[in-house]
Amino acid sequence: MTRPRLLIMTDLDGTLLDHESYHWEAARPALQRLAAANIPVIINSSKTAAEIRELRGRLNNNWPFVAENGAFVVISPEFSGNPREQTVTFGATLADIHRTLDQLRADGFRFRSFRDMSVAELAALTSLPASRAQLARQRSGTEPLVWQGSEPSLVQFEVALQAAGLRLVRGGRFFHVMGPFDKADGVRFLLGNYRERFAGERVVAIGLGDSPNDQQMLEAVDVPVIIRGVRSDRVILPSARHGIRSLKPGPEGWNECVLNLLIEYGY
Repeated sequence: MTRPRLLIMTDLDGTLLDHESYHWEAARPALQRLAAANIPVIINSSKTAAEIRELRGRLNNNWPFVAENGAFVVISPEFSGNPREQTVTFGATLADIHRTLDQLRADGFRFRSFRDMSVAELAALTSLPASRAQLARQRSGTEPLVWQGSEPSLVQFEVALQAAGLRLVRGGRFFHVMGPFDKADGVRFLLGNYRERFAGERVVAIGLGDSPNDQQMLEAVDVPVIIRGVRSDRVILPSARHGIRSLKPGPEGWNECVLNLLIEYGY
């Protein structure tokens, strides 16, 4: 039986990257195997395009990526065959989000968003070096925030955002205010593109994530992998979806699961 074409869709923080140190080196063996087999590793993260580009450079990754929880997809020439990089945008603009947040703050809701924080404050909060914290503030379609109000007011805040056509998504560290899109939009777009390109061949999409923020992405792939983490127990897939749960957290779990799947699929 001919082995399928594999496609890896992966979250970063707490998944490919360690939740505390942001190190990825424990996943090096699996990443090397994937590179040798020319299997795309598509980053799908709440991080900004600037952050992802910096990490892709360190990973020697030239594949497409999904930034800011699905706000937009950047398609590389290596994936599309086109000579230039392309960007496909989904959802609300950052200006729309900021206008709504300004109004909700005036209404009495208490939060502190990335826009309110200095680079030094964000670096201290995330344990990122200042240079990377600066990249995290270069946003285009989502606004992360720290909630400072009560749990009942958080519910009211979410309802108010929905009335404005926005969503509130809980990530590993922050809440993310965003338009009516999610990580699955990028998955479906790229997977459709890839299957069209290799029509007639079997394509298997593997998704890896560790938090409720990854739920829709994991439901959109063929093989969902839940990496053990601080909120991984809150990722509950439908009964029809037989997900894999890693025993180890972060990049160690990522490495182990990917290597096992490569063996299973004949790589």
